[in-house]
Amino acid sequence: MKPRVMALVVFTGLAGLVAAPVAMHPLAAAVAILCIAIGAGAAGAFNMAYDGDIDAVMKRTRRRPVPTGRIPASEAYAFAGVMSLASVLLMALAANYVAAGLLAFSIFFYCVIYTMWLKRSTPQNIVIGGAAGAFPPVIGWAAATGSVSLDALILFAIIFLWTPPHSWALALYKSGDYAAAGVPMMPVARGAGSTRFQILVYTGLYLAATAGPLATGLGGWIYAAAMVGGGALFALLAVRVYLSKAGETASAEDALYAVRAGDKSARDLFAYSIAHLALLFAALLAEHGAGAHVALPGLAG
Repeated sequence: MKPRVMALVVFTGLAGLVAAPVAMHPLAAAVAILCIAIGAGAAGAFNMAYDGDIDAVMKRTRRRPVPTGRIPASEAYAFAGVMSLASVLLMALAANYVAAGLLAFSIFFYCVIYTMWLKRSTPQNIVIGGAAGAFPPVIGWAAATGSVSLDALILFAIIFLWTPPHSWALALYKSGDYAAAGVPMMPVARGAGSTRFQILVYTGLYLAATAGPLATGLGGWIYAAAMVGGGALFALLAVRVYLSKAGETASAEDALYAVRAGDKSARDLFAYSIAHLALLFAALLAEHGAGAHVALPGLAG
């Protein structure tokens, strides 16, 4: 069920639920968050069942349960189907049909649109497929309010634009794995230089989107501090990746150190990107959950 990925999904979903302007009964809220976790895990299980062939080729994934034979793909599919259905039905009962519908669509999007279609067919797989990972705060918001607002869409946009620099940083130093598996990730299909430039572009778009909560009043002083301080470091790391040789193949022994240094810059960006997104949503959670929200004067009208 990819619990490490699921943890960030659950956290952003919780932040969306807590930041919503409607208080939800604690038990119903807990069940809604559980549904998001189950749905995300079900999608992850389906992904590993379907990708068992390419997972077996890549060093990063070859020890997963399906390629090692510990779990047959048929059982993984059955498990994913049961968990998907359970999460959607339980969300409908605990929250509302809007949240349940969004959860169902996010599972479908990740399993069918991303896993079965985009991942193996286009270097834009992460860009378009990133929508699946951007749904949790919208689902959490809808669970509390029964609707989707501009603030919820801003939270969606933040994660959507965060996904390319985050995922392509990983792809830069794992490009050999993706090439061996025939997956057209951006470094494989367009080259490392193009990927580093696009990381820089999407970093700018992502950091611009993180200002959205300040403009609407959803984010306050705590969020502003996290956005400015954390965003500056994110930008610095992205520039360092752009100027590095991350993803390049060494053509001579004396170039090896530069390549390793470049790959380190990509690793640093990948690791920090997770921390930065968590920091932003933790700020929203702290402000709205602990009653510490104070909007910046003049920005929200």
